[in-house]
Amino acid sequence: MINSRRLAIALLLALMPVKSGAPGSTLEKHPFKVRTITAGVNLKSTHDLATIEAAMAFLARARKRFEQAGYEVQTVRITTQPLGEYLGARSRDDAIADLTALDRAVKARNVLLNIGPVIVDDVYDSGFPQWAVRLIAATSNIQFSVTVTSPLRGAHSKAAQTAAEAIAAISKAGADGRGNFRFTASANIPPGTPFFPAGYHRGMPAFSIGLETPSLLKSVFESSEDAAGAKAKLKAAMEANLRPIEKLAFGIATREGRRYLGIDLSPAPSRDASIGEAIESLTHKPFGSASTLAACAAITEVLHGLAIKKCGYSGLMLPVLEDPVLAQRAAEGRYGLRELLLYSSVCGTGLDMVPLPGDTPPQELAALIGDVAALSVKWQKPLSARLFLIPGKKAGERIEFHDPFLVDSIVMKLD
Repeated sequence: MINSRRLAIALLLALMPVKSGAPGSTLEKHPFKVRTITAGVNLKSTHDLATIEAAMAFLARARKRFEQAGYEVQTVRITTQPLGEYLGARSRDDAIADLTALDRAVKARNVLLNIGPVIVDDVYDSGFPQWAVRLIAATSNIQFSVTVTSPLRGAHSKAAQTAAEAIAAISKAGADGRGNFRFTASANIPPGTPFFPAGYHRGMPAFSIGLETPSLLKSVFESSEDAAGAKAKLKAAMEANLRPIEKLAFGIATREGRRYLGIDLSPAPSRDASIGEAIESLTHKPFGSASTLAACAAITEVLHGLAIKKCGYSGLMLPVLEDPVLAQRAAEGRYGLRELLLYSSVCGTGLDMVPLPGDTPPQELAALIGDVAALSVKWQKPLSARLFLIPGKKAGERIEFHDPFLVDSIVMKLD
């Protein structure tokens, strides 16, 4: 039985902000970071730089407000409506030059841009893979997707094949297959999702927030004695820490005349904030062991029950190549693709940053994307598949990236 006095003390400690900075400073050190402030816009055309410039000016003001409140803001981003809706009479090929110009503009201001899903219907598009390769080669800050589900048709098998062929083509066009960092197959992703590459926009100008919160989860779990107590403490700690962000965001929305869509509550991890480590703090076992599924479900239950305005995935992100503990446990063989799909059924955002053999046939990739789409349709939840084919590598071989955002691991088996 939990000692109620110890629980109360631990809860108070979890909720209290830590002061930092110079003597007399009121700056607070928050137990998490703002991964992104993402502005949603409607472009009139592929050369509508004025709308992009206005969004970047808004993001600069919003970022300043968050930083003045003591929050570290890692990125700012812009999402558009699906590309086909502002191509006009131009072809995709003709639009490459315009998109390259937009990319130069956002890159100069250190802003990321998502041009939305390029394919939204269930069609096989033989020209898309090479177009995707050209776009990746010509730009650095643009991201995009292909939609592989719809409310009426369910899973899109033809679009899944198109996405699979694009993943294979992109992987062969650059070192380590890194181009696929900027492309995904998306299933039931709602508009307003702040996280990329699946994000896109609908409606009036808006913005949303994405967070990096694994450190907060870890601190709560380390002071918990059982799962029930951990869930109660996590709910209290999350709401106490996120309400000030919500208040700040609503204030920005009022001043700026932009709709505030909410916070994507997914605890986005990084090299310095591992969701795998947070889960292990709850289970006291290596990620992938028995109880991992229950822990994933418990965390997601808390996220879904928070009295906070939500948007996007608001699930559990498990990006293998962005999280040091997830990458290590994959290298140890403690979990594989089947387990990741299983975790996605109760909590996750799909298959994210999964390293696969470089010679994987597109047909097998399409089947894997189809599994993700089937899960999404069955449970009516947002999922995506961002798959990393590693050129020249086979299952079980070691991969090293020498990249500040990617961690070393092994190539996983495509069972």
